[in-house]
Amino acid sequence: MTSIPTQENFERVSDATSRVVLGGKKPHRRVKMPQTGKDWFVLIFKALFGLIFIFAALFPLAWMIIAGFKTKTEVIKTPFQFFPEVWQWQNYVQIASDPTFLRTMGWTFMGAILFTLLGLTVNSLAAYAFARLDFRFKGVLWVLVIGTMFIPGMTILLTSFIVVTRLSMLDTLAVLVVPGAAAAGSVFFIRQFYLNVPASLEEAAMLDGCGRFRIFTHIFLPLSKPPFVVMGITGFLAYWNSYVWPIMTITTPERYVVQQYLATFRSERSTELGLLMAGSVLAAAPVVIIFLIFQRQIIGNIKMAGLK
Repeated sequence: MTSIPTQENFERVSDATSRVVLGGKKPHRRVKMPQTGKDWFVLIFKALFGLIFIFAALFPLAWMIIAGFKTKTEVIKTPFQFFPEVWQWQNYVQIASDPTFLRTMGWTFMGAILFTLLGLTVNSLAAYAFARLDFRFKGVLWVLVIGTMFIPGMTILLTSFIVVTRLSMLDTLAVLVVPGAAAAGSVFFIRQFYLNVPASLEEAAMLDGCGRFRIFTHIFLPLSKPPFVVMGITGFLAYWNSYVWPIMTITTPERYVVQQYLATFRSERSTELGLLMAGSVLAAAPVVIIFLIFQRQIIGNIKMAGLK
């Protein structure tokens, strides 16, 4: 008995035919349009909410960029005027050619790289130890490490300052890089990734005579790109945006980080707001560029961590 073809059968045949034509790739389905008034209302509401969110997120950044082209008085001019009357391109040229600003940017970038590398090294080793090794008081130590996540950083500023003072680390690059390298949040994030690495890889390496350190460097490190991207960028941003700790520990202007430079510029040359805005834009540029380069990895790794 011949079956009567249905719409579902036609769709299946069409889908299979399209896959053959497209070389095995699944064809793109058409976007389903709203059918009822309620569907249209939900769609419009989502679109308006998204536009409002995008505007609220991008307007301060857009205003800062435009303000960098304004004169001293136009930045705070009333009534508010978004675009300048005459575009002052020399603001960006002047701040970008300032040797002090360039030195500060280079010094901050070097410190951020060292801070990121040291943080990934220390935190990944700790994460491997808590994820794959068995030792006495492991559970207690893990609770203590996680407990530090709930201690506000401002509460230990004074004690941290006393420690680095007694270690003669004040006014050095080490005082900016070393104290914050170990982070419980990074250890936790990387440890969760290491827990999902198949134990068979580790067992096979042990049969081949590999020790723990070689297993870590030859198996776990090559697989660690996803958490390293997220934690590396997080550490870079934390160092780049640091302000309170540097002003407590750095007094030599040649060793200022970029946030210290901008704060000093604002206090010493408070009337030159156009230059300040231009400097703020250039100071934020490396962070924005890094995010644009690694945005797919960041979003993908966060989704992966959420699924796990």
